[in-house]
Amino acid sequence: MLSPVILSGGSGTRLWPLSRKNLPKQFLALSGDSTLFQQTVARTRELEEVAAPIIVCSEEHRFLVAEQLRGLKVEGASILLEPMPRNTAPAIALAALRALAMDKDPTLLVLPADHLIGDTASFADAVGKALPLAEQGWLVTFGIRPEAPETGFGYIKRAEATGAGAFRVERFVEKPDADTAKQYVEAGDYEWNSGMFLFKAQRYLDELQQHAPAIYAASKKAFEAAKADLDFVRIDKQAFEASPDNSIDYAVMEKTTRAAVVPVSCGWSDIGSWDALWAASTRDGDGNRLEGDVIAIDSRNCFVRGTDRRLVAALGLEDIVIVDTPDAVLVAPRVRVQEVKRLVDRIKSDGRQEHLFHRKVYRPWGSYDSIDMGDRFQVKRITVKPGAALSLQKHHHRAEHWVIVSGTAEVTRNEEVFMVAENESTFLPLGAVHRLRNPGKVPLELIEVQSGSYLGEDDIVRLEDVYGRT
Repeated sequence: MLSPVILSGGSGTRLWPLSRKNLPKQFLALSGDSTLFQQTVARTRELEEVAAPIIVCSEEHRFLVAEQLRGLKVEGASILLEPMPRNTAPAIALAALRALAMDKDPTLLVLPADHLIGDTASFADAVGKALPLAEQGWLVTFGIRPEAPETGFGYIKRAEATGAGAFRVERFVEKPDADTAKQYVEAGDYEWNSGMFLFKAQRYLDELQQHAPAIYAASKKAFEAAKADLDFVRIDKQAFEASPDNSIDYAVMEKTTRAAVVPVSCGWSDIGSWDALWAASTRDGDGNRLEGDVIAIDSRNCFVRGTDRRLVAALGLEDIVIVDTPDAVLVAPRVRVQEVKRLVDRIKSDGRQEHLFHRKVYRPWGSYDSIDMGDRFQVKRITVKPGAALSLQKHHHRAEHWVIVSGTAEVTRNEEVFMVAENESTFLPLGAVHRLRNPGKVPLELIEVQSGSYLGEDDIVRLEDVYGRT
């Protein structure tokens, strides 16, 4: 069986303000109705003899992963929770150990969760070419045939052929300058490094043990000490923390003598910037990509993404990116959007929160949207999924007033349990032990008014929680 491994630990900083720490780009619908993560999983299901996927993600994204897998009706997936980021080499080691625990030396198809592939048939054909090489002990990577000189990608120089449509890797090359990238494209024997791989699980671990023994030892110890938590596999924090932070390229692929590359043209993009998303998108006759409530006049080659909350109007612009969200707006030349990380770093250094959270925050039970805030008060719009419940909790610094907008709420307040219907309300005094549950079959919507001396999310003392967050 082919075991897909989906690496979902990226933060997508360069797609700020849409991509943020609690909702990075792989979990956003940037191209089509499904998210990049869902598209990646769906792509693997079109291949033959494929096992349930193995997902490696951070603990804070575990419920996003589970929810989006449910949206695809994927069953039997393994969700491995990294206690902290340690790059791709340890992440793939965890996945390989998990795969070996479930099957006898399966073949791993390793895919980043945040890439876009427009031609899935060509992708599947490339996987078919790589499979015989993996059986022969090669560590195969997929090289994207360059469409133009590109300084944002690493390159792979291919050597002699090792099979039909495959070549031995001569060397991996770091991101080049513009002149060097042009030379590579003109030479014709260089491919973009896609970060996608195919190899036998045990073969990868053997190579990792040889070339990066500290990563191998820490990953193995962390996996062996892992614990099941609901539908997740919680990797041991203390053991995994000892692993060096390193990519599969540096740790293994650049050192092994058995690296092969399968070149492919499959409409690939890593969606690494707003400019890359513009280039991968369908555009109008003026070269514009307009999304949301947008009007553009005398504007060319722009990417403008609005929201459903307000109109974005562009007049006389060229090669500009505008991304509007409820709490932040980005305006930048397309040629400089690779520098968005500088803005994110400034937001961090200023002690702001816009790099961490959207105004709308998703939780395993639903979501909340902070619609207003002032001195000693905050107003949220809360949506609770049918059958879901918030944790049994209390607050030390705030009281809450709940007004039910639609649906019916089951409210626990200290020793009381009672129902609150649409257009009714209830008050939760400071320090009261409380819980909110939706017993119905439609989403429960309510307005929560908080008042108190401190309104931060860390003023939550969870006493019981069906999602294991106590």
